[in-house]
Amino acid sequence: MAFRPRGVAVSAAEQELQKTPLHALHLELGARMVPFAGYSMPVQYPAGLIAEHRQTRESAGLFDVSHMGQLRLSGPDAAAAFESLMPVDVVGLAPGRQRYGLLLTEAGTIIDDLMFVNRGDHLFVIVNGACKHGDLAHMQERIGKRCEIVPMFDRGLLALQGPKAVHALKAVIPGVEKLVFMTGSEFRWNGADLFITRSGYTGEDGFEISVPADQAEALARALLAQHEVTPVGLGARNSLRLEAGLCLYGNDIDTTTTPVEAALNWAIQKVRRTGGERAGGFPGADKVLGQLDGTVPVEKKRVGLVAQERVPVREHTELQATEGVRLGEVTSGLLAPTIDKPIAMGYLPPHHAAVGQQVHALVRGKLVPMEVSATPFVPNRYYRG
Repeated sequence: MAFRPRGVAVSAAEQELQKTPLHALHLELGARMVPFAGYSMPVQYPAGLIAEHRQTRESAGLFDVSHMGQLRLSGPDAAAAFESLMPVDVVGLAPGRQRYGLLLTEAGTIIDDLMFVNRGDHLFVIVNGACKHGDLAHMQERIGKRCEIVPMFDRGLLALQGPKAVHALKAVIPGVEKLVFMTGSEFRWNGADLFITRSGYTGEDGFEISVPADQAEALARALLAQHEVTPVGLGARNSLRLEAGLCLYGNDIDTTTTPVEAALNWAIQKVRRTGGERAGGFPGADKVLGQLDGTVPVEKKRVGLVAQERVPVREHTELQATEGVRLGEVTSGLLAPTIDKPIAMGYLPPHHAAVGQQVHALVRGKLVPMEVSATPFVPNRYYRG
């Protein structure tokens, strides 16, 4: 995730960036705004990235993620249709439950990762902001005749994350405390229809709140009025998700990586893998299932990495074997605020991907020793009841 340095001029094209419903509030709060996914988004507030990161780990942080794409898929064939695009169990998902999904190309590589909820009479889907228009076109082309696909790109989306998020949110919207990780439900607030899931992108307990655009600022102000909550920008969102070992689309996964290469095997449920009428049948199934069972070779694997020296190792840094042979590349990396160590994710050949393996990152001509590490780098604290 690259952000604009201070003092860099804004182009005419960037002056036409879209604004989320909270844009005026971000400016009022003193946010430094940057272009991201076609929107003007807050990268950090006056307290700074490290303070915002720690606030989310220790209390509660409020994120504006309204740039993400919200979709509604409805009709009697919606679940089966959506399942035909992904190696994921959609048909078997119970009402009120949420699941992680992956749209795939015919080559079995990742178009986008997403979250979806079975809301009983329809599926509610959240896709990445930079991919949402492409995802919508992809779905309409592939399954548009099997179900109704309604974009809701004008709705706001707030994420309240951290160990005290539940205390802050239930003071504003009673009843949310009954949700557990990866579940969602409808709520009413100030006359507005909300949909809230207990999920997020930080590794902490937390919630994501879909809200009508005209009520987004009022809800954000109500949450910020709670003593546990402060605003958090994209910078800390990135450091939090990397500590949690979560992929960023466009960095750690894209159309050059399969779910197996990306170590996302856990996202492919058994019912889609082997035997039974719903096994396979998704784009790239022969390759993906072949990589799972070992009949198709896997040439690279996503791994966690911890530097053995206090040198941050950023994305696109080359990874080498101890003898200097190129092995792969870092896809995300930074100095982790929680553990105060340089961490990264990247891709290595399978024979170098085991935890404990030693490699080197080439940083400005210097070889920095790194060790393959299990992820998450910081233990997840999801509330499972």
